[in-house]
Order: sequence, then C-alpha cells, then structure tokens
Amino acid sequence: MKTRRPILVVEDVPDTLELIKVTLNFNGYEVITARNGEEALKIIQRQRPALIITDVLMPYVDGFSLVQRIRLDPTTRNIPVVFLSATYIAPEDKEFAASIGVTRFLEKPIVMDEFLRTVKELLSSGLPADSKPLEMRKFYHGYRQRLENKLKQKLSQIARTEAMMAALSEQERQAFQATLEKAREERDEIQALLEQIRRQLEESA
Repeated sequence: MKTRRPILVVEDVPDTLELIKVTLNFNGYEVITARNGEEALKIIQRQRPALIITDVLMPYVDGFSLVQRIRLDPTTRNIPVVFLSATYIAPEDKEFAASIGVTRFLEKPIVMDEFLRTVKELLSSGLPADSKPLEMRKFYHGYRQRLENKLKQKLSQIARTEAMMAALSEQERQAFQATLEKAREERDEIQALLEQIRRQLEESA
C-alpha cells in the first residue's frame, strides 16, 4: 500500500514517534519524521507529504501554529492534517482545531485500528478542498485562549503533584519525579508560546 508521497509524522516524544513510524511502515506506508513544527515546515516545503500526522504540544512551533502556517500557504493548503493529543482534548480545543483546518482529531493513547482507518480514509479520498486560513488576529486570540486554559490546568497539576510528593518518602517521590518534570517542561513550553503570541499581537495592533 505504497503512497506516491510520504506521510509526515511530527512528534517530540521519541518513543511515540518510533511507534507511529514502525506501525505505518509495517502497513506499507513511506514515512518521514520531524521532532517539532519548525523542523516539519522545512520538510513540508521540500517534500510535500500526502498527509501530516502531528502532536499538538511541541517546542518551538506547536501543532496549532504548524497548521495555521500550512493553511496560509496556497501550495500546502490542501494537505490533510491529523492531530494526535493527550493534552488538548477539551471540546473547545477540538473546535479551535477544526476552525484552523485540522482534518481529523485523535486522542492519545492512540487506538491503532482507528488510527490506521483514519490514515487509509484520508489517503484514499483524494485531496480535500482548500482549507482557508483563519484571519491572523482571530487565530492568535483563539490560540491564546487555548494556551491560557491549558496553562491553568498544568499549574494545577504541578501544584497537586508537588503537594502529594511532599507527604511521601524519598523512595516514593522518585516514582512521581518524571511526571512532575514532564509537567514542568510542558508548562515552560506553554509559557514560551504565550509570550510569542503576546509579541505578535502587539506587533499587529
């Protein structure tokens, strides 16, 4: 089941990236990979993938910004995009994703049967109609709201985990340390993205 053009998988977690790549390869698809949206944009300009499968929360350029940039470019506007996320799964997140032109939204952990059905459907249905980009100020306002909501959730998660760990023994705390560090990394990524949006809105005012 070879496709003429490859599938681009964008994911910053190495184990998840490898799982998706191996699964797609095993099912006959050619796959190229990127670790974040910034890297993905360079690959898209060179290779024009048939389908893009991307995580949402990533450093540098996240999934929301990646899709907006793809839709702004008439030469990449009709590439279908599948979002995979364990973080942005609220109805409002999915509505915003649809408004910027995300073709499908699948939650993590990935259900492989559903995932492979989605890939097959999107590749066999031909190119979709052009997905018109969202006006930039509307994009930034909606994007900022999604990030602010997620930051509140992430701060609450960190506070709960820190409070719980304070009551545990040193050995017990070690079991939660990786989870806490990951949450702090995601908090920092969201805060950095919010600062970028603040600057963009100031420049466009």
